Amino acid sequence: MTPLAKLISASSILLGTTITITSSHWMAAWIGLEINTLSIIPLISKSHHPRAIEATTKYFLVQAAASALLLFSGTTNAWYTGQWDITQLSYPPSCLLLTTAIAIKLGLVPFHFWFPEVLQGTSFITALLLSTVMKLPPITILLITSHSLNSTLLTSMSIMSIALGGWMGLNQTQTRKIMAFSSISHIGWMTIIIIYNPKLTMLTFYIYTLMTVSIFLTMDTTNTMNLPTLMTSWTKTPMLSTTLMLTLLSLAGLPPLTGFLPKWLIIQELIKQELTTTSMAISLLSLLSLFFYLRLAYCSTITLPPNPSNKMKQWATKSPTNILIPTFASLSISLLPLSPMMLTNT
Repeated sequence: MTPLAKLISASSILLGTTITITSSHWMAAWIGLEINTLSIIPLISKSHHPRAIEATTKYFLVQAAASALLLFSGTTNAWYTGQWDITQLSYPPSCLLLTTAIAIKLGLVPFHFWFPEVLQGTSFITALLLSTVMKLPPITILLITSHSLNSTLLTSMSIMSIALGGWMGLNQTQTRKIMAFSSISHIGWMTIIIIYNPKLTMLTFYIYTLMTVSIFLTMDTTNTMNLPTLMTSWTKTPMLSTTLMLTLLSLAGLPPLTGFLPKWLIIQELIKQELTTTSMAISLLSLLSLFFYLRLAYCSTITLPPNPSNKMKQWATKSPTNILIPTFASLSISLLPLSPMMLTNT
């Protein structure tokens, strides 16, 4: 893929995201989402591998269906209320259609099946875009319309996402699939609180993005496709492996790392809303995710050769490390002391 084509795709993704998050009209939001979908497709299919072509086809069909549902939701609401404004969503069937469309785009359970397969069929950088940048427009629409949505339905889907994201990640050996189920679980944490505290949802998304960028860039640098390769990465890049371990523990939500902050605030907010049972359920379900994060951290630093891996030992190379890795890793590990300042803004 030529640099010009990459530049056009990246610019189109930025344009589509900007259009969607700044629009107040359903048609403008739909156009932005379509620009995003069409822009990421060349990046998914650039390797011309059958797996990449399959991932591209799945992504296109799923996103096209979700966009059609979203447009139908806006059109139906305009038909019955005369309002094309996104904030004026009041017709109940339109609210249900919108919830379904956004759930498909985000990969919420039970519309999650496409996400792990698409991430597995593409490169680390494209998988990073799918896990972070491409989630921003749907989350923004969900945030704008959160006052009109069914809280019981959103809570149920969120709890199922947290549960399934942890459960399905337990037996995975492919790092991109593990990160896909991690994303499903974190999207569940974001959507469960969006009705009660939208600012907290965005804070969770920003912190999740910081940690995910660091992990994907590290895995891309070390070319870590699966757990056996991860076991031998220490001999090649010990500092990167240490950074990866700390960032994974932060993503798991362990104190005193940055990832503990959003989970702590979400549980606190749910208890304030007298949803103690819900907060207890998601706290227990997060232990499932904690297990495979700990397994990844164990494989990245503690499992040293000799080990049962059949992979060839990777020798140390002088390939330059991406300057973004230490930047994002530092933020992913050490932001918890700034929590009082973040609390004043949420």
